[in-house]
Amino acid sequence: MEKQEKSELVYDGKLLKFYRDDVLLENGGRSVREIVKHPGGVCIAAYEEDGSLWFVRQYRYAVGEDVLELPAGKLEGPEDPDLAAERELREETGCTAERIEKLAEAYPSPGYTSEVLHLYLATGLHHGAQDLDADEDLKAFRIPLEEAYRMVNAGEIRDSKTQTLILLVHDRLGRKDM
Repeated sequence: MEKQEKSELVYDGKLLKFYRDDVLLENGGRSVREIVKHPGGVCIAAYEEDGSLWFVRQYRYAVGEDVLELPAGKLEGPEDPDLAAERELREETGCTAERIEKLAEAYPSPGYTSEVLHLYLATGLHHGAQDLDADEDLKAFRIPLEEAYRMVNAGEIRDSKTQTLILLVHDRLGRKDM
């Protein structure tokens, strides 16, 4: 296991913190690790009884395009992921759920970030109005689970947290013969 010898905070941003760490390797050598510390996030597959999932489409500045995603968001401080999932679902889709079940946790890029994504399935949905953050501009709509599954396999959905969660939900709720 690598051991941290020194850690330097290089950048302290609103969302991310960048560190440059000197580490001692198991073989006695030394190396440098550049780490992005992230508070973590949630992603929710909001499943309707008609077999569809709620999606959002929003412009993502980092990739310079509109991205099709399941509702998601970052944890705010030491927020409980279960509560964050409820909050993000309501804010982005206007839905509340009778049941929200955590299906998995995922590391989106463990080579350089500490981010952990908590992946949920929400069922028993009730509909209300969106409550978007001031800096959010997104459109919420539904896609049938089978179509979303096809879109993942065709490369039409490129967001990795969305891909992962669709595959998990399809395995659990979708047809097994595809």
